[in-house]
Amino acid sequence: MSKQEVSESGACCSPLAREPLTEDWAGDLARMFKALGDPVRLRLLSLIASHAGGEACVCDISATIDLSQPTISHHLKVLRQAGLLDCERRGTWVYYWVIPSALQQLSAVLLTESGPVVPSEACATEVPA
Repeated sequence: MSKQEVSESGACCSPLAREPLTEDWAGDLARMFKALGDPVRLRLLSLIASHAGGEACVCDISATIDLSQPTISHHLKVLRQAGLLDCERRGTWVYYWVIPSALQQLSAVLLTESGPVVPSEACATEVPA
């Protein structure tokens, strides 16, 4: 299944555990995971996704995070470039929403044959702090 087929169907029939990723798909996924690797960006994505109506104005986001407007705009730009968010200008404000197919790709690639791994099934070896 190609990356485009995954995007269109919203599901992945070949998760990471079953077959290797193509070079292009791995690059796309890496950009998305890298964007989410920053706590501020992960929080921004969560704020937007959980906002009433599934979209949020920059004015709503700015009031919730203790960062300057240019810093917030930078983080939102990174999320957009990674393909996780889309936006639209309405008057003087920009409204953002999460792209559902991007989240589906991220979650689908991490699924195992039996579904998501729950903590009790995870490796018993502890990672040193």
